[in-house]
Amino acid sequence: MSKNNIETEEVHQKKKITAPKSIFREYFESFATTLVMAIFGMTFILQAVTVPTGSMQNTILIGDYLLVNKFIFAPGGKPVPLLPQREIKQGDIIVFKYPGNKVNPQSDRSRGIIPYQVNYVKRVIGMPGDKVEFKNNQVFINDKLLPEHRIIGDAPLINDERNTEAALKTKEFEPREEDQKYNVYYSEETMKGIKEGRKYAHNGYNFAVEGKPMKVPDDSYFVMGDSRDNSEDSRFWGFVQPGRFWTLV
Repeated sequence: MSKNNIETEEVHQKKKITAPKSIFREYFESFATTLVMAIFGMTFILQAVTVPTGSMQNTILIGDYLLVNKFIFAPGGKPVPLLPQREIKQGDIIVFKYPGNKVNPQSDRSRGIIPYQVNYVKRVIGMPGDKVEFKNNQVFINDKLLPEHRIIGDAPLINDERNTEAALKTKEFEPREEDQKYNVYYSEETMKGIKEGRKYAHNGYNFAVEGKPMKVPDDSYFVMGDSRDNSEDSRFWGFVQPGRFWTLV
């Protein structure tokens, strides 16, 4: 075989090796790469959630869509060096999986709620080691009054967009000072079971007791909704541990 024939065969082989990819293959590889990156991002970095209740009004409203950063807080609460992470701060709005009612587990079972299945949105008010105390519907952190983030607007209290899940149930009554006035709203189902003139006492399952200071454990946080009178939070079911929540983007 001549030298020219050998060179021609080598060039032909190189052309076979470097042949351009088909358009279908390029689209498939691009789609597969995008899909893998999207799954990774939604699992470990970002996630979109919706707000089902008004516990954070008017900071966050019912039906709002939130994009949360799942990577900013380290699993143990301490940031990892060289990574874009930071420590949790008082006042952070976080999204987390409801940890379950440690005070009254029966309440979860009666409502069909499974811990770590439902997303909650609250604000961090108590840091590890803080002293939290409630007096006359006010919150004190380490003996300092915590300002309310709630915004009172001119919007009517009742509108056509009814949230039946937020209706007050009989067992959710709690005592107030005699000079305090507030409105109570019932669902139609609850109204059927209420008898006129009958007194309904609170069941005593509040985690935070009025006027009794509590210390936040070193490995936990105390969270609360901005709409204090319409929020089921750490006052009712206890603390939230690090590694189980994210912050808003």
